[in-house]
Formats: sequence, C-alpha cells, structure tokens
Amino acid sequence: MANRWQDSEAAAFQDAAGQDPAARELALRVYTSRLIGMDPDLVMHGGGNTSVKLKARDIFGEELDVIHIKGSGWDLETIKAAGLPAVRMAPLMRLRELAALSDEDMVNIQRSNLMDSTAPNPSVETLLHAYIPHTYVDHTHATAFLTLANLPEVAEATREIFGSKLALVPYVMPGFALAKLAAETYEAHPGIEGLLLVKHGHFAWGPTAKASYDKIIEHTNLVEEWLASRRPGKLVAVARPQTASVAETLATLRGAIARHLPEGAAMPVFDLRDGDAVLDFLERKDLASLATRGVATPDHVIRTKGHPLHLTRADVARGPEAISAVVDRFVADYIAYFERNAPRFGGAKTMLSPVPNLAWIEGIGLVGMGANATAARIAADIGEQTLRVMADGEARGGFYPIREADLFDMEYWSLEQAKLGKGAKPALQGQVVLVTGGAGAIGLATAKVFAAAGATLFLVDRDQAALDTALASLGRDHAGHACDITAKGAAASAVAACVARFGGLDILISNAGAAMTGDVATLADETLRASFELNFFAHQAFAQAAVAVFRRQGRGGQILFNVSKQAVNPGKGFAAYGLPKAATFFLLRQLALELGGEGIRVNGINADRIRSGLLTPEMIAARSSARNIDEATYMGGNLLRKEVEAVHVGEAFLALARSERTTAHVMTVDGGNIEAALR
Repeated sequence: MANRWQDSEAAAFQDAAGQDPAARELALRVYTSRLIGMDPDLVMHGGGNTSVKLKARDIFGEELDVIHIKGSGWDLETIKAAGLPAVRMAPLMRLRELAALSDEDMVNIQRSNLMDSTAPNPSVETLLHAYIPHTYVDHTHATAFLTLANLPEVAEATREIFGSKLALVPYVMPGFALAKLAAETYEAHPGIEGLLLVKHGHFAWGPTAKASYDKIIEHTNLVEEWLASRRPGKLVAVARPQTASVAETLATLRGAIARHLPEGAAMPVFDLRDGDAVLDFLERKDLASLATRGVATPDHVIRTKGHPLHLTRADVARGPEAISAVVDRFVADYIAYFERNAPRFGGAKTMLSPVPNLAWIEGIGLVGMGANATAARIAADIGEQTLRVMADGEARGGFYPIREADLFDMEYWSLEQAKLGKGAKPALQGQVVLVTGGAGAIGLATAKVFAAAGATLFLVDRDQAALDTALASLGRDHAGHACDITAKGAAASAVAACVARFGGLDILISNAGAAMTGDVATLADETLRASFELNFFAHQAFAQAAVAVFRRQGRGGQILFNVSKQAVNPGKGFAAYGLPKAATFFLLRQLALELGGEGIRVNGINADRIRSGLLTPEMIAARSSARNIDEATYMGGNLLRKEVEAVHVGEAFLALARSERTTAHVMTVDGGNIEAALR
C-alpha cells in the first residue's frame, strides 16, 4: 500500500488555511484524512474516523483543550475542516469516571460541548479518540486488518506480525463501553503503536499528522505482506455467460425481490461485479458456508445486511421459480432472525426491509443492491472487499466475524442507522430509465430532468465520444451504451446492457430520431426505408425489448415515445419524416391497448420547433431570414409567443412518467400550434 504523503501538498493545505497555528494543524488533519479516505483498501464509504487534539479559545478568550473529530455525514475522502468539529475535551475526559453511559446521553454530552453548535454530530467513537493520549489518532477498516481481526487465532497472528507493538481490544459495540475498554487496554500496554479492535478495525496514532498516517500505512503493509504469502497463485478461468443471459437472471431476481416490497415501492437498483477475482471466489467449494458467516466489520451491516443471497448455478438454470424460491427463503430467514433478536429490546425495534442488499450468483458475479445506484455501488464495493477478507482469512486459519446477536445490535443501533440519513426520497428513486438518443439535445435534457428527480439513467447513442460527454454531465452512477439503434438486434442488446448494469428497467424513453426530407411523390425508396428504420422500427424494437424485461420483472413499467407534431400535422417536404412518425403514433396507441392490463403505461410527446437535430442554428437563421423576422420571433412562432426548449420536453416526459393513471396519451409541447392540436 503506497504512502501518498507529499510535502508540497501538505504545505499547500497549510497555506490555504492561513497563518493561525491551530488552523494550520487542522489543515494537516484534513490532508491526511483525505489520504486515508481516497484509498478504499483503508476505508470506504464513510467508514473510519480521524481526530486531532488542539488548543482553542472560547467566547471569553480563555484557552482550552479541544478534539477535532470527523463529524457525522462526512466522508474522509472529501472531508473539509468543517467536517472535523471541535469538542471540549474536559467534559469528555470526566465521563471516564462513570460506570455506564447511555448512547443518548453520550450523544447529548458530545453535542452540548461542541465549540460551534451548528456543527455536525461528532463521531460515535469520539470518546475512544479522546482517551488515547496522542495528538493525532487514525481509525481505519483496512482490508488486511479486517482479515486479521476476524481470524480465530487473532492474538497469536498479531503477535507474530507485530510482536508487542499492537494490543488487542475484544469486540464491544462502538460507544462508551468500547472507549473505556480501549483506554484501559492502551494503559495496560505502555509503548504500543496501535490497537487492533477484534472483529472491527485498526487504530494508530502519532505526534504529527504525518507520523500517524505513516503508522497506518506501515502497519497495514505488515499485515498485507503476512497474508500475501498464503494466497493462491492463479485465478480459475471462469467462462462468462452472454449479456442477454445475465440480464434475464438479474431482471428475474429483481422481480422476485419486488414481490416482497410494499405496493408502489420502487424496485432495487443493482450493481454487478464480475471481475476475475469475484468469479474465481464464487467457484469455491465452501461458498455456501461462507455465505452465512457474516460481515467483515460491523459497520458494513447497514449497507449489506448480515449475509448475501446465494444463487447457485442450479438455481439459475432452473429459472424464475427457483430464483423466487431462494428469495423467499432469504426473506423468511431474515424475518426469523429479527423475531429471534428483537424481543431483547422489549418491542422497541421495527423490522427493516427483509430483502437482500447483496447477492452472490455463481457464474455471474456479485451484485450490490440499493434504493438507488449509489447505494448499490456502495454495497457492491463492500461486498468485493468482504470477498478478499474472506479469501485471505480462510487461507490463514478462517473467517469468523461477530455473532448473530452482536450483528443484530449493530444493524438496529439507532446511531448506526443515522448514517444512512432519513430525508424524503426523490420522486423517481429506484427507477431505471433508458433514453435513446441520450447524447442529443432533447435526450440529454430529458436525462437531466429525470436524474434530478432521483432516477438512474442509462443513455443509448450512436457516438461514443458524445455519449461519454453526456454521461459526464450527469455525474456518477449513470451509464450508457453506444450503438447504431437501426442495426439488427441493437435494441435488444442495448436493453440487455442496461439490465446487466442496473439489474432491470422501469422506464423506456424512446427518443432517438432524425428528420429526413423530400416530397412523397418523388421520394427515394432508400430514404423512406432509412427513415422508417430510425423513426419507427427502432421505436418498435426498443418497445419489444423493454416489454420483455417488464414482464420478467412482473411490476409493470412505462414506455414514453418522442413522436412529433409531424404525426398529426404534416409539413410540406417532410414525408420521409412524417410517415414513420405517424406509424409510431399508432404504435403508441396499440401498445397501450395491449399492455394496460399488465400495468405497463405507454404515452408520448408531440414536440415542435426545438433546437436539436434538424433545427440547426443555420436552418433557424435561414428560415428567419426567409420570413423577414428575427430568430426569437421565429422560434416563438406559437400561441404563447415563447421558444420551446429541450428541457420543456424533458419536463413533459417527467410529468407523464409521474401520471400514474394515464396511458395512451400524447402531450403536445409546442407552445401552442393549433394546426397540430389533437382532436
């Protein structure tokens, strides 16, 4: 593991903080926190915490000792000084005199001693950091240390690697009891360089930011080197199934999970990991046993649940009924797990959703699942790390994490659940939306509108470079597929790629098209056929592929077509465009008629005069000049006298998507064109 410290970078952080000595020290705390956070083999997704003990002045100008520690909701990779709130040390130290302290009182004391009352809640491990008498303290969940922490002979292995440099702290849930036990362990082993929290993670410290960070890297590399000597050499070559086959399995699994969700709840979004190391792991003969063992560190349970859903090759081969049966067993097992453990809390706990957050699918890969693509990615990242921990652990004596009761306590701990946030969910959270022509003006504007509403986007476009640019503008956790949608089988392949990426499909926005011109009486056959391929047959092919996924999921779905005012208001010289668009208009109505009973809604947009495709700046200039009007007047040539923009089309698509009792409807988005009004 590389040591990422750079003197020049550290100096830049300090210079940006100004000349105040305390601010400059805090800047170094921010810098090394980010160095730790950017390495997923040290911490991932909000895990770990860091602190620094400094002097500060209160409102009366009196100097006092404070500890700056990671605040709730901050991630080490992107943390700023504001994410390391200062807490008065004296009251925290006095708490050690108590025999017990409730979580609620601990949080209240920490919060009431913040130097800034508007700061985020200090970490639940604030007291542990405070009780270790070193200026800088770092806590990580390094992959190598998680392997070591879950070995059955962890004490012997730790002595072999570190001698007397590290002391072990038996597993205790984070909070006051763990802080006192860690402090007592530290004091019983003077001169140690760090602590290994059994089943949990690693602590190290130092007088400076660099010294503490150096210890984190040094210790982690010592464990890594010890583990590496027992790893098998080559990975097993595992043949990958076709994308279409993977998509069928994932859509079936998604539908099976959805049957255990409340009416109207969004299905989970998936994130498939099928690298060589994952597929090799899923070939293990002890896979069924490992699938029931638990999590690499208790912090992970809120993201992945206690264990994954395990689909064997036989389950996959037997099809939907077998897959559903495995999901049913998982849900029943989770309910039984809750019912075994909840009585200890006297009815104070409400069961979380019993569906899986992680799946192991033999021959296909590891699948993270979540309410959105970000949550799915986090679950998949943690799932992959856990596979590495398990593999290394089994090679060195075994992987034996915390027991069921401890796992339940952590999963249902209010302070742990608070990390997930409880804000109102976006309207389209969990909805996977495929947009054809996604890199074009209307397609991308529509994608942005849906992304803002919480949807997960999958863009399809012909040009890879344009697609990459479009996806970059959407931000992380969206994806795409480049292809010529008029090619044979392209629609089915694109939809399969979407399902393989996100597990399924909820809304198809069949948007791609192009306006081909020519008088019908003299129109070349090739031109008309080419226009039908793009402006009708591609729509039909994507609709067929989407319906197949909707039926496999069994939860309805939506198809939204970008039709055109040409379908009802033909323009002279636009026969090649209007004829297939009129056919698409009929396709929309026919599909709505046929699919309504399955809960599949089909609607569309008739737009006009949008700056995209055919309506280039050159054409706008030419038509404005020909009419002897300015461009603004030309673009606002409608009843409202206002230009219609691509974003307005996107917003109309969104309105239709949210109109739960509307199907077979076409909405005009043209500012008012009475000749194109539907009658």
